[in-house]
Amino acid sequence: MQSARTVFLVRPTRFAFNPETAASNYFQQTMAGLSAGEIQEKAFAEFDAMVAALRAHGMQVLVFEDTAEPHKPDAVFPNNWLTLHPDGRVLLYPMCAPNRRLERRPDILEALGQQFAIQEIIDFSAHEQEGRFLEGTGSIIFDHVHRRAYACLSPRTHAGLLQEVCARLGYQPVAFHAYDAQQQEIYHTNVMMCIGARFAVVCLESIADIQERASVVDSLTETGHEVVPISLAQVASFAGNMLTLQPAAGPELLAMSQRAFDALLPAQRQALSQYCQLLPLPIPTIETIGGGSARCMLAEVYLPALPAPVA
Repeated sequence: MQSARTVFLVRPTRFAFNPETAASNYFQQTMAGLSAGEIQEKAFAEFDAMVAALRAHGMQVLVFEDTAEPHKPDAVFPNNWLTLHPDGRVLLYPMCAPNRRLERRPDILEALGQQFAIQEIIDFSAHEQEGRFLEGTGSIIFDHVHRRAYACLSPRTHAGLLQEVCARLGYQPVAFHAYDAQQQEIYHTNVMMCIGARFAVVCLESIADIQERASVVDSLTETGHEVVPISLAQVASFAGNMLTLQPAAGPELLAMSQRAFDALLPAQRQALSQYCQLLPLPIPTIETIGGGSARCMLAEVYLPALPAPVA
């Protein structure tokens, strides 16, 4: 299954601009005139409204509270530190910024283990000491149906580690380089690419190398995906940062920020609406200050559910 039925989110207790990630995340911006308290209040309101919208559309949503200490300004983006797989495996990933490594929380894994079957935890975080990073589904866009893993290489996405993770999971890596309008490396693949069961949103113009671009298109075409191209300007509005979700009943959803939805052209919305119900979520404070959008806030839970206890 490509789309998860369950997701978990982390409610940000001390959300703030993270100077440790700003060097490679050019999407981060400050919001002048807002105090720390006002930023936190807005982040809470956006987060809670997003959770309510997902639940209203039939998704199973688990919410974990961030801990006040140690300070984790990007705790709202849990998709970077772990992935949860249908065979019961959990992968923990090496994070580039030291203060983001604090986001890996054993208590969250323990809580998940009370509802889902965890068979093995595979911890790649030791590679942080070697300066090799791979930040979960920020770095990797998984095509679970065809077992392919797309990744744009950057300081946060190491080619060798991508190979190791794909070998462990039994996926075929599709690696390439992607650049923004200022010719800076795009820090995470999930801001320029989204894969559904039958479509792929991708910023082809960000892949400057003709052979790499052809390799991505050929792979997507081979697996039967309709390619929906987006522009670099749309990437800057997080139009690539989307995620398909499967509610218990009803059509698949395509979660994205309101800003991303507004950046899409009518023809793009029409193309995507053939496959999913588009679900715009207003999160302007979180995506502006955090430099990540709706997809980054969603950690998919593919783990098998434990049987209900016998009364």
